[in-house]
Amino acid sequence: MYLTQGLHRSLQRHPEKTALSHVGEGPERHHTFAQLLHDTACHAAALQAQGVQAGDRVALLAPNNDWLVRALFACWWLGAVACPLNVRWSAPEVAYAVDDCGAKVLVVDEGLAPLAQGLPLPVIDFTALAKAARALAPLPDLRVGGDELAAILYTGGTTGRSKGVMLSHANFWTASMTRGAELNNAPDSVALLVAPLFHVAGLGRLVGQTLVGGRCLTLAQFKPTSVLDVVERQGITDVILVPTMLQALMDDPGFSPARVRSIDRIAFGAAPMPTDLLQRALQAWPHAEFFQAYGLTETAGAVCINLPPNHRDPVALAQGRLNSVGRAGLGSEIRIVDEHGRDLPPGQVGEVVVRGPMVTRGYWKLPQASAEALRDGWFHTGDAGRMDAQGYLFIVDRLKDMIITGGENVYCAEVEGVLRTHPLVSQAAVIGLPDPHWGERVHAVVVLADGAAAEQLPLPALRDWCRDHLAGYKCPRGLSVLPALPLSAAGKVLKTVLRQQVAA
Repeated sequence: MYLTQGLHRSLQRHPEKTALSHVGEGPERHHTFAQLLHDTACHAAALQAQGVQAGDRVALLAPNNDWLVRALFACWWLGAVACPLNVRWSAPEVAYAVDDCGAKVLVVDEGLAPLAQGLPLPVIDFTALAKAARALAPLPDLRVGGDELAAILYTGGTTGRSKGVMLSHANFWTASMTRGAELNNAPDSVALLVAPLFHVAGLGRLVGQTLVGGRCLTLAQFKPTSVLDVVERQGITDVILVPTMLQALMDDPGFSPARVRSIDRIAFGAAPMPTDLLQRALQAWPHAEFFQAYGLTETAGAVCINLPPNHRDPVALAQGRLNSVGRAGLGSEIRIVDEHGRDLPPGQVGEVVVRGPMVTRGYWKLPQASAEALRDGWFHTGDAGRMDAQGYLFIVDRLKDMIITGGENVYCAEVEGVLRTHPLVSQAAVIGLPDPHWGERVHAVVVLADGAAAEQLPLPALRDWCRDHLAGYKCPRGLSVLPALPLSAAGKVLKTVLRQQVAA
C-alpha cells in the first residue's frame, strides 16, 4: 500500500492517457501518465538534491495546480512526508507550521512567496524545482508505504494553534478502498479537484482517482463562473462540493443544467446540507448520483457514505435517510457513546467515535492531544450524532458548537436548518453568546436573500417563524445581518470569526 502504485499501474495499462490537467490562469497544461510518472521521478531527484531523504518533511504552499500534484507524488516517491499548507494562512501561521513539522524545505508557489520571507529553511518555488528536475535523471521509486507517514495535514487553528494530523500511506489507501467498495470509482471518470489539496477531501480524492487510473483536473480556487466553464469544456464527471459551493454554483447567473450535464456524480459533506438546497440540486441533476460522505482529517476521508439511492428512492426518503450520512463503511466501526464512553441506545444523541485502519496514529508532537482523542482504541470525533436501529448515522452538530441555555442543549445545525426556510434568508449560522441569566443565549446570523432588506426581518418575526418548528428555548434571542458569512478554504463557516464579528 504505497501512494505511487497507481502511477506504475497506469503506465502499464494506458501510458498515453491524460492523467492530470490544469486549467485557469495561463495556458491549459495536460500530462499523460507516462509524463506524470517521469516528472515525478525527476522531481523526487530535485528534492533529494535539496537534501530531502526518506522520512523528512517537505512543506508545500500552493493553490490547486499540477505543480503541487507533481510535488506531492515526488515526496511519496522519495519516501518523504508531504505537508501541504493552507494558502489562506498568514505569514506567522505558515512559519508556525513549517517550524512545527520540522520541514527540510519549503516549496512555494511564486504568487505566495511573500509568505515565506525570512523563514529559517531553504525555500524554492515550483518553477525552480521543475527546472532543476529537468536537468536530473529520474530517481527510482523507493515504494515507501504501509504505516510510514505520507502526510501531515494541519487542522483547526481557529481556536488556537493548528494540530498536525499524521496520516500514513495505509490510512489514505484504506479510505480510498472504502469509498471504492461502496461506490465504483470508474477509471474513465474525470474528477475536478477544486476542494483544496491541503484538506483531506481534496487530497484523498487525488489519491483515490490516481489509484484507479482516472483523470484529475485541478482548479486553483472555487469561482462559480470558472467551475461552470471547466465542467462544460472538459467534460467533468465527478466533483466534491461543500454546501456553500453548491449553492454558489446554482445561484450563479450563468448556471443551467445543460452546462453541467456531464457531471454524473456529486459528493458532498464537511458541513450540514440544507434540505432545500439538496432538493434544488437533485432537480438540476436528475441523472446524477448524489452521496454524502462523512469523515474527518483524522480518518483520511470518509468512514461512512449515504449511498445515492437514499437520495431519490421514495421508501428511503420516507424513512428519513436523506438527512443521514450513511452507515459504517467497510473497514470502519462507528459507535455513539456518552461522556463516559458507554454505548447509547438507538435514537439518543452522543459523541461519534470511530475505529479502523484509516484512523490517524495521532497528532504530530502532541502526545497529550493524541491520547485524549484516541482512547481505548477509538477515535473521539467531537461530533454529536445519533444512530437508528438500522445503523444509519445522523450528525447533529459539533459538540463544541452545542449551546447550553438554561440547562437545555441546543444544536446549532437544527436551528440553522429552520432559519434557512425563511423566504428572506439565504444563509444562516447560529452561535452561542454569554448570557448572565441563561448561561448562553442563541444568536442568529443571517445573510439575506437577494432584494431583501434588514428592516423586513425584525427579530420578533424571526422568532415567531422559528417557534412554528422549534421549542422556545431553541429560538434566537439575538439577530445579526451580515453581507456574507466568514468561510474557511474548505467552505465551512468560521464560527470563532463570526463571534468576533458579532461582538464588534
